[in-house]
Order: sequence, then structure tokens, then C-alpha cells
Amino acid sequence: MSLTTDLANIKASFRDGRDPEILAKMDRATEELGESGIVDRSLKVGDRIPAFSLPNIAGEEVKISDFLTKGLTIISFYRGGWCPYCNMELRALQQYLPQFQALGAELVAITPETPDNSLTTTEKNELSFAVLSDVGNKIARQFGLVFVLPEYLRSVYEKFGIDLPAYNGDQTFELPVPATYVVDREGKIIHAYANIDYTQRLDPEVILGVLQQAAATI
Repeated sequence: MSLTTDLANIKASFRDGRDPEILAKMDRATEELGESGIVDRSLKVGDRIPAFSLPNIAGEEVKISDFLTKGLTIISFYRGGWCPYCNMELRALQQYLPQFQALGAELVAITPETPDNSLTTTEKNELSFAVLSDVGNKIARQFGLVFVLPEYLRSVYEKFGIDLPAYNGDQTFELPVPATYVVDREGKIIHAYANIDYTQRLDPEVILGVLQQAAATI
């Protein structure tokens, strides 16, 4: 099955029999995020990404330019290792990694979690691509992806055992909208995907198609 199908299945399973009040709060937050126009303000195809460096799971600073010089780069922003949809996406990206690399592309994942928590996510999902920690969402903010989790939803997260301040190392309750970009050597975005619905992600099959099309034009 595809990632898209798998995500739809776990969403249906999660909502089945769930407290209607909790679901209403979660749906309200998604609706309000859509009304904010955040996706419209995020970076688009044709834009250039900012130059940046972030720490990896070992705490070592990694420059995005180190990836860009090698060829096409896939940049995936995810919320955190506490998110089942993020974990499913990361595992799917790992499965496709050999095919991405065969087309000369590198893959980088970015999360607001601290390096220690990113390490846990990397080990849990057996990831072999770079996972960078954007504590404070400084880079995600430059991509136009950052929002603040509504106060009425924070208690819901707490009930699920999700302690965002502990995971992210701050008290902002900020998260990035899940997003994926394919960027060329010059840092120009050739494909962009951002979605207010965190249960949906860009399917690796689509990414593969973008890479294949780009390879065919070289």
C-alpha cells in the first residue's frame, strides 16, 4: 500500500470510537489553521530557500549547502517523533531512500525537537538519512510553516501524553505545518508541498516522480 493509504487507515482507526469532544477540538484547530492562510504564505515553487545550518542527532552543525552541492535535495519538515503520522512518513521515506539516491538526490528531515529526541526518533525508525533539529522553529519560520498550538488543544495533547515543551526544549507550543520540498543545486524549489492537515503527507511516489522528471531534463 502507499503512504497515503496507510495514513488514511491510521486516521480512521484513531477516530473510531474517540471522544467526540476531542475530535471536535482537533477539527476546529485544523479549520482555524486553514483560515489563517499559512500555506499560502509558505515558500512556493520558484522561491529560493534560506541558507542555514542546524545540529544533527549528534549535535554537530550541518549546512544545507553541503547537500545542495551534491544535487537535488528533499527537505521534509515533520512535527516530532511523538506523532504517529510523522513516524509513518519517515519510515516510508527511508524505504524510498535508495531510489532517491539512485537519481542523485539527498534527503534531509527537519523537526523542532531537540537533538536527543531526534536521536530517539532516528533509532526507532532506523533512519539512515540526516535528521536535523530546528529548536525554536527558526528555519521552519523562514519557510513560512510555523503556527502556535491553540490553548484549547494543549490539554488534549497532555491527555495523549504529548509534552511539547519537553520534546522541543521551549515553552512556545509552536509546530511546523508538515511540508516537503524538492530543491535544486542553487537552492531553488522545484516542488513544494505543505498541508494544514497533519494526517496527510506528500507520498514518496510523488517525490520519485518529481526526481525522475528532473533527471530527464538534465
